[in-house]
Amino acid sequence: MTRSPNVILVFTDDQGYGDIGCHGNPLLQTPNLDQMARESVQLDDHHHDPLCSPSRAALLTGQYAARNGVWHVTQGRHLLNPKALTMADHFAANGYRCGMFGKWHLGDNYPFAPEFRGFHDVLCHRGGGVGELPDFWGNSYFDDAYFRKGVPEQCAGYCTDVFFEAALDFINASAQSPFFVYLATNAMHSPFIVPKQYAAPYKKLGIPEDRANFYGMIANFDENMGRLFTLLKRLQLDEDTIVIFTSDHGTAAGYDPLTGEGYNAGMRGKKGSVYDGGHRVSFFMRWQGSLPAARRIPQATAHIDILPTLLELCDLAPAATVEFDGLSLADLMRGDDSVLPERSIVIQLQPDQPTKWHHTAVLKGRWRLINDGELYDTQRDPAQTCNRLAENHGRAAELRRDYDRWWADMQGAFSETIAIPVGDTRHDPVLLSARDWHPTSGRVPWMQSWIDSPEVDANGFWRIDATAPGSYEVELRSYPINVDQPIGADRAVVKVGEVEWEQPLEPGASSAVFKVDLGAGATLLSTRLSNARSKRERGAYYVYVRKL
Repeated sequence: MTRSPNVILVFTDDQGYGDIGCHGNPLLQTPNLDQMARESVQLDDHHHDPLCSPSRAALLTGQYAARNGVWHVTQGRHLLNPKALTMADHFAANGYRCGMFGKWHLGDNYPFAPEFRGFHDVLCHRGGGVGELPDFWGNSYFDDAYFRKGVPEQCAGYCTDVFFEAALDFINASAQSPFFVYLATNAMHSPFIVPKQYAAPYKKLGIPEDRANFYGMIANFDENMGRLFTLLKRLQLDEDTIVIFTSDHGTAAGYDPLTGEGYNAGMRGKKGSVYDGGHRVSFFMRWQGSLPAARRIPQATAHIDILPTLLELCDLAPAATVEFDGLSLADLMRGDDSVLPERSIVIQLQPDQPTKWHHTAVLKGRWRLINDGELYDTQRDPAQTCNRLAENHGRAAELRRDYDRWWADMQGAFSETIAIPVGDTRHDPVLLSARDWHPTSGRVPWMQSWIDSPEVDANGFWRIDATAPGSYEVELRSYPINVDQPIGADRAVVKVGEVEWEQPLEPGASSAVFKVDLGAGATLLSTRLSNARSKRERGAYYVYVRKL
């Protein structure tokens, strides 16, 4: 090989370590993933965060997600700090063509969206899943409109097939020069929807419908992985391409902790849990002719290690000086049996306002300190059933000190709220959806299907950053602008900072439009829609901000 290798990073959603045949699942058929495992180096004790956005932020930056403002999946805490350099930024700076296909979940507006983060081609849905508030209205996994570098594009077929087809087209067009593909499917995220033929074999086995559909989504994904490997072979790129398969966190539907039904590779917990079942994931890296096949690395590794590893394997310089939180695993991948430096890895979920030890796991080798009150030795007790805190106070104190240092290191990021720019010519008008609220009442209504439900009436604010002073038009809606439905209110209020504007609405009105003056810089924007007859009060789910 005379050029740097291509890199294809395939990143599934909600697919746990046990949701693959070669990891012992007794029912799931994944022949292409199983074959890839035989041809790959596997990280056997590899960890991501327990939910979507933090895993993605850490994987793409080589830094803890919290360091770059990401510690949740809504509430504005999924917006990747514009100063952070992504994997695509590094590859693009080294002459790679970079494509992103599928799920992003790190912000939909400028400067957060993937087309502003180093990718030359993008086809993605918006929000954290197909059918969420900022996504194209009415998307349902089949024949949807996805966003090609911010512009909706009608696509025929099932979502996973569409995203793979876009990636394969990009590979075909980029075969003569190094390329980086980030193929992050929305599958296997709920709702569990898949063409019937993929779920049918599992339903015949008597598997409950949601799990059968979930397995069907994996079967469809596995088939698409076969298409990817066939293309690489046809283009004679097998030995020129690093292919990675992994997922964001633990299973969503492959295992039920309450009943014990399903398969979880003997682990405790699932998606959202800080026990190993919530964050230990599969990780295969295949580079034929350059990395050993069927090699398994037992040492604890994490998402923060992958970017520095790839830069070393590809012999690339970072786009700028970056202090990675992770370690390069390149020597281990090549076959070296050296031991990684002893270190603690922090896995954590936080609410809008971070709280120490909130849903926290500190990993160090075989040990797990959970929420400062449980200590497990996963070598002796992989199911994490026996709390060994009482007889290991010294070990717990060591992990607690490591966590205290990590917590102190993150305080600068925890004290900052990432703002959404408005008035920038690169993205105007700006859509603010309730999915990005910092909530002040109720639950963030992140699904389109919840809009008409009074049970989820809620409110919150956005932190915005006016890039230039002047007059702005602020349009409030209950539905997106391309769905001309009544706003369902007789009075509308918009508040910017400490200044509030109010107006009555005619029956059947679809929007409320305000002209407001903004000074340059960051401030808070909130809304209120009220209906005296129905006694409903909530925020506007969709707000469009235009610079006049």
